Amino acid sequence: MSGLCHALAGRVAIVTGGGRGLGRAMALGLAAAGVRVVATAARSLAEVESVAAEGPDGAILPVLADVTKAQDCAATVATALARFGRLDVLVNNAGRGMRLVSDDFLARPTRFWEVEPTVWRDIVDTNVTGPFLMARASVPALVASGCGRVVNVSMNHETMRRAGFSPYGPSKAALESETIIWAQDLAGTGVTVNALLPGGATETGLIPASVGPDARAAMLRPGIVVAPLLWLASDGAGGFTGRRIDAKRWRSDLSPSDAAAAASEGAGWAVAPA
Repeated sequence: MSGLCHALAGRVAIVTGGGRGLGRAMALGLAAAGVRVVATAARSLAEVESVAAEGPDGAILPVLADVTKAQDCAATVATALARFGRLDVLVNNAGRGMRLVSDDFLARPTRFWEVEPTVWRDIVDTNVTGPFLMARASVPALVASGCGRVVNVSMNHETMRRAGFSPYGPSKAALESETIIWAQDLAGTGVTVNALLPGGATETGLIPASVGPDARAAMLRPGIVVAPLLWLASDGAGGFTGRRIDAKRWRSDLSPSDAAAAASEGAGWAVAPA
């Protein structure tokens, strides 16, 4: 991966929800590859400050921003441009999960009519509207970079259809629809849009506290998404758009393009950008 890392050096990325779990792993992985990263958190600046302290000196800029607020999204992009002079990659990772509905959602599913409307709106606003607001604010800079990338963090289709997983499942299904539509809208601009998922239950803050240590030990680790993310951010992924990559199926023994083909899922809409 060293050649790929060298190619990424000097690029700039925004990773929303960069304080923990997948976001933390992706922010650190990008920074280790030479990418300068703006990592956001909606509630605790200390979370992303901690991540910045773990990365290379000055490579990660912590920012407090709520993706459900258009002014925060615009300010995050403006901060990236002011500090680093460009923006090449947007990782839409910030999200709210089923723990907001119930901390025992795996053992006792909540039926959709039992979900409080305020909770439903909070999850949908973060997981669906948030990526839209961030992408909307980022597109001019991504187009200007000549190799812009949008990566939307998704999940297994099975989880989208799982009983008791409203509104988390529907919100991620909507995000995948956004991925396919935005890829078509951006065709010919040089900007690609893809979905990336770990490929199974992953040890993150979305897992309820009731899950025992044995079950947690069997889960995927957040770092599983880093290798495919680095490829998606690279020049080699310029003809790959409107697709989804299952990180669990990524094969490190293959070339990155072959690994992407092996890990690519579903009936995505692919086109080589002009």
